[in-house]
Amino acid sequence: MATFKELVSKCLQARDMAYCPYSRFPVGAAILTADGAIITGCNVENASYGLTVCAERTAIQRAVVEGHRQFTAIAVTCDIKDRFVGPCGACRQVLMEFGSDWIVYLTKPDGSYKETSLSELLPLAFSPAHLEKN
Repeated sequence: MATFKELVSKCLQARDMAYCPYSRFPVGAAILTADGAIITGCNVENASYGLTVCAERTAIQRAVVEGHRQFTAIAVTCDIKDRFVGPCGACRQVLMEFGSDWIVYLTKPDGSYKETSLSELLPLAFSPAHLEKN
């Protein structure tokens, strides 16, 4: 089973792989699957800005391709050193697709972190349960 230290380390490594020539704002994410695998992602920008993909969505898409559908935690990081930065609203919604019980580690470049949860970051979220027929 992967450890928290491994999750944070992989998150920081993923940030270093970001393709962000326009914003120069590298972001890394590492997702912990229910079976203990760590799947990483980084932001990948595009000259057509709307086609940019965030690190968290890159990681979740990679995880799905690899057959994972249950997750327990995600660590996210960027280059901001003086405060913790969370996922954007779109990423929060995409993560919510796979449950609200995630632990979220907002991680600074030095490895320090703040632990929160997806349900805290996206209260009263729209979820797959809203689409179930009554």
